[in-house]
Amino acid sequence: MSSPTRWAGVPLTDRRTERRALLIDATFAIFGTSGAAALSVRSVCRESGLHTRYFYESFTDTDELLGAAYDMVAAQLAAVVEEAMERSGPSIRARTTAGVRAVLGFGSEDPRRGRILFTEGRALPVLIDRRAATQDLLMEVVLTEATATNRATDPLTSRVGAIMYTGAMAELAQQWLAGHLGDDLDAVVERVVSLVL
Repeated sequence: MSSPTRWAGVPLTDRRTERRALLIDATFAIFGTSGAAALSVRSVCRESGLHTRYFYESFTDTDELLGAAYDMVAAQLAAVVEEAMERSGPSIRARTTAGVRAVLGFGSEDPRRGRILFTEGRALPVLIDRRAATQDLLMEVVLTEATATNRATDPLTSRVGAIMYTGAMAELAQQWLAGHLGDDLDAVVERVVSLVL
């Protein structure tokens, strides 16, 4: 557990922010490695090296903490996808390739991420609203991309296409992480891009 001098001289708001981050990182490690069954206040505090009072300083329960961990990983994914697409240039094929590769690679580079976003995390009721918000965000990115690349058609067709694409990407990521699509990321990305375009 944390020593009494660990936080000496650190402003209260900074201490709370740091402790909150430690708890979220611990949740990511536990859930990402062992799943929801291994997640408890005690296990998170043990993993983070913090006393339980610090847990309740930031979170009411493990559901709230798991939501914060999900939000952290979803934000990281969004940043990775955005950066990959920005680096790819203006070509719709290059941007689509970069986006698909970023999503699939994000989960497979660190399986804990994939477990939280695309596999075990999908089955947890506590994450339903967060998953829906993430899907909505991705759908808006797809709609914006379609408009920016002059691929937008009428609004209804664009929205239907974005819904289909985002739903398919979530399922694709789950199947990829489960190993049902082999281990050749390039081959999977190539086929996705061919089908999408």
